[in-house]
Amino acid sequence: MIAHGLTSSMLFCLANSNYERIHSRTMILARGLQTLLPLMAAWWLLASLTNLALPPTINLIGELFVVMSSFSWSNITIILMGINITITALYSLYMLITTQRGKYSHHIKNIKPSFTRENALMTLHLLPLLLLSLNPKIILGPIY
Repeated sequence: MIAHGLTSSMLFCLANSNYERIHSRTMILARGLQTLLPLMAAWWLLASLTNLALPPTINLIGELFVVMSSFSWSNITIILMGINITITALYSLYMLITTQRGKYSHHIKNIKPSFTRENALMTLHLLPLLLLSLNPKIILGPIY
């Protein structure tokens, strides 16, 4: 839950920084930001990869524990968890590709650069995730 909270918060912060620049919540209007804001695109990539629960992130360990416990609870959860994981992965990739790739819209001309406070905020979200990935015993205790 800690990893999910940090990852979700990071994605919402990134969405807000996009909103502050283009003044729209429509993802298709934010396309092409990778060419204009390459560092923000890197933050989007890292946030999306942690949301996918790729190794060696702490999100993978949490997701494996949830999947194992739900499999022992009911057999139907195997299908439901597979669908849920697939939809999450597809949406994360769709969100990344839609907001960062492609030709940018005509209304995005005078876009503000990324600010130091935004980069610091993303670092403060990602740093605990990386530290917990390196030492998961901090939150898992003797289980792991």
